[in-house]
Amino acid sequence: MPKYNFQREVRTPFSECYTVRDESAIVGRLDVHFADVDVHATLTIIESLTQDDVKSLISSVEDDLLDAMGIVQQELVVHVHQGQDLGVYSSRDFNESNGGGLTLN
Repeated sequence: MPKYNFQREVRTPFSECYTVRDESAIVGRLDVHFADVDVHATLTIIESLTQDDVKSLISSVEDDLLDAMGIVQQELVVHVHQGQDLGVYSSRDFNESNGGGLTLN
């Protein structure tokens, strides 16, 4: 069973975003949104993860992040999406060119 690590990218009063890594590579992204009663998380993972990997990853979220976020397991709802990362779009000019755009992997 792989060990997963979470690197926080963004934190706001109502959400947090994490890059999810295993021992060797990025395997997904976790977006957490705090609502009035429940906490909804969107877990986007790479295509090669199995159902057992997903269960292990959600257990890692519960074990490693819930207490730090100040929530309990009963409040967490996880939506899992599996697929290919196509890139990042931003209007900010990351490549020192005019405009921004979609950077494909």
